[in-house]
Amino acid sequence: MATAGAPRRFCRCACFCSENLYVARYGLHLRFRGEQQLRQDYGPILRSRGCVSPEDFRQLLGELEQEVERRRQLGHESAARKALIARSYHPVRPELYSALQDVALAPEFLAAAEYSTSPGADLEGLLQRLETVSEEKRIYRLPVFTAPFCQALLEELEHFEQSDMPKGRPNTMNNYGVLLHELGLDEPLVTPLRERFLQPLMALLYPDCGGGWLDSHRAFVVKYALGQDRELGCHYDNAELTLNVALGKAFTGGALYFGGLFQVPSALAKPLEVEHMVGQGILHRGGQLHGARPLGTGERWNLVVWLRASAVRNRLCPMCCRKPDLVDDEGFGDGFTREEPTTVDVCALT
Repeated sequence: MATAGAPRRFCRCACFCSENLYVARYGLHLRFRGEQQLRQDYGPILRSRGCVSPEDFRQLLGELEQEVERRRQLGHESAARKALIARSYHPVRPELYSALQDVALAPEFLAAAEYSTSPGADLEGLLQRLETVSEEKRIYRLPVFTAPFCQALLEELEHFEQSDMPKGRPNTMNNYGVLLHELGLDEPLVTPLRERFLQPLMALLYPDCGGGWLDSHRAFVVKYALGQDRELGCHYDNAELTLNVALGKAFTGGALYFGGLFQVPSALAKPLEVEHMVGQGILHRGGQLHGARPLGTGERWNLVVWLRASAVRNRLCPMCCRKPDLVDDEGFGDGFTREEPTTVDVCALT
């Protein structure tokens, strides 16, 4: 098992500005390189989903052009927001910005991580310490944070939400939430969570997906509420592996549903529904098709950590399914690097 070595420059794939552009009202992820290509590749399916008039198409074209420009400026604008927040934001729960302490973590999570690093640890022994949601789909669940920690984090997130600080979208599909690196919680919270606890777990659960070679992440909190985002369309993550933790609050509905891997035909046949449980995390492969059913009542806040292994993704970008065309980026970028680890014992994306 490997851990992150000396600091490296991370990159994104150039496809970020042209592939997988999500249009919620048509329920589609689109490739976009211009008007002619859009009409040629998606004309029939767009018409079947309600994009029928010239005005409909002009509106869609404008939205896609705006999203491409947003993505091009994303790294620079995110870095500027992070710097302003660091200078001007006053946390309501400053203790969260100190190094992650074991007291914040559920005893079951600590026990599973401790077992994973013990001599002779194996998959069979680890599976006795967590819940197997689906053996076939390799989806697992276990408590991650204590209730007091979830409450403290929610208080901080709501305080930030109500502040006048600039806020970036958590990802290309969700409109409401918080990017943890911009808020300053990446280094004290998410990096130690990945390095100390998640990596040994993932090395046993997903050795073929780079679980032992996780060297970067993207972490964000998404918020679902009436009048805001209520559901999430079917998609797969730009990650080798994903942790999704329900932080709260009180809510009904909003279950996750899982299909097969995105490369498999008919991958959404017979989807599996998984109810969220506050404080508990769901572990799954990033390439597993999934989405969120509509929220019924209340609010749901979830911490999502996309876990990335450059040893895997440097070979094949999971979003365009080609060898990545690397572009330098801020921070962890999208987890690609220009150099390979000297020894890699993982398979290609599964």
